Amino acid sequence: MSSRAPEFTSEPTLFIATLSPQGTCYEANPPWEELFGRLAAPWQRLSSEDQERFRDLLDQAARGRRILHEVLMLQLPGRDEPVPALFNLIPVRLPAHGDAPVALVVTVELLVEPSSLTYSQNQRHRLETLGRMALGIAHDFNNLLMTFLGHLELLRRALASASAREEIKHHLQALERAALDGAALMRKLQEYVRQEKPTPLESIDLPTLLEECLMLTRPYWYNEPRRQGIDIRLETHLEPVPPIRGIASELRQVFTNLILNAVQAMPQGGTLRVETDFGEQQGVMVRVSDTGIGMPESVRRRIFEPLFTTKPEGSGMGLAIVAGIVREHEGRIEVKSAPGEGTTFTLYFPPAETTQRTPAAAQEEAAVRPVRVLLVDDEAGVRNVLSRLLALHGHTVVQAASATEALRQLQHTSFDIVFTDQGMPEISGLELARRIREQHPELPIVLITGDTEVQAERGLVNAILQKPFRLETLAQLIRQLCAQRTS
Repeated sequence: MSSRAPEFTSEPTLFIATLSPQGTCYEANPPWEELFGRLAAPWQRLSSEDQERFRDLLDQAARGRRILHEVLMLQLPGRDEPVPALFNLIPVRLPAHGDAPVALVVTVELLVEPSSLTYSQNQRHRLETLGRMALGIAHDFNNLLMTFLGHLELLRRALASASAREEIKHHLQALERAALDGAALMRKLQEYVRQEKPTPLESIDLPTLLEECLMLTRPYWYNEPRRQGIDIRLETHLEPVPPIRGIASELRQVFTNLILNAVQAMPQGGTLRVETDFGEQQGVMVRVSDTGIGMPESVRRRIFEPLFTTKPEGSGMGLAIVAGIVREHEGRIEVKSAPGEGTTFTLYFPPAETTQRTPAAAQEEAAVRPVRVLLVDDEAGVRNVLSRLLALHGHTVVQAASATEALRQLQHTSFDIVFTDQGMPEISGLELARRIREQHPELPIVLITGDTEVQAERGLVNAILQKPFRLETLAQLIRQLCAQRTS
């Protein structure tokens, strides 16, 4: 821990960290580490009274409450008197994890004057820093998703012959979509910081996608309200419309968010309407409306602003992300609302240019021949589930828990393909690829990562596979690599 006190400036320093709901520090920015120590919680810098207060705030945030502008006294190194600091605790929720926060973003700002309650207005800097903290969550969360998704795949295949279990398979498909969309949310948070180019677009039928969203959210608008004696009626008018070009997981995120917002706006019950339509001038239209409490004009004007929320437990990012996704799809979103009159979100998208599918594209891919795979990952859960998925296609898998172990395996065993995780201790996946290339220049190498920022120099790896992924994606990649090697 540094003994030098952070200096006061005209622009207050922002200390930021990501904590678990129990207070364990996942990741912190350099100012936080300088003040509190690396990956340390701030209790040791607070007075005994404020330590208890912070624990209470942490407990409230862990239950979903958004804590803003709490002033606590910090004891800084080299200063006799404690310094007032502004604390914010923002719960982070993910759709696949329900209502319980998975992490807390904590910001601390030293106040220039003890009587001052002002804080930095540099919102862009705040959002960039918040996004960088999300990158730290993304890696571990994607590992969990990979294990979760793989076991779902295995379970669904085990049930495939049980015709009486259609309902179970139906719910498994919903869980699978939730896992994939959770991964897409992580990628979105990463792209939010880096302004990266989004995933390649595909042709999407919006009525079908909306039916999926309604099925996925059924527990929220049907099961749970009925248990509480609340009647929420669903009305759908899903007219056939031309397909649009987009990213299905992102659009599911948009419509799921709007549906959940509509449900939350009807605490006493009401009607949820979901409609589609098409016009030559307006394009493809989707409308999600409710008969709930509505909102005043002052709120309506700001609902797409990042971090703006009227909900004590809200993060203020849901509708900001919705608006961003709609813009990326070259669409627009409008909202109409008034107190007591409900809320209507109307979205417009340009139709896709229709193309005929070639007979070759319509044919099912040929089965891939069995290969011998070296699988390198320090996470046992990921290794085990990937091994079982690969075995479903008849592949032989040898596991390695580290790059060092993988290099030993390569000394006395031949392999057709190497799959290696990027984020491993001591030797990263990219460094392992460099060492393999020196001895086995023709051996196909696939880098597995949950970080969209990872890039490899030309020729170092044959492909980069983003976590989590489906078995079909894995099989297709192996098929392509085998075809390239034999051509």
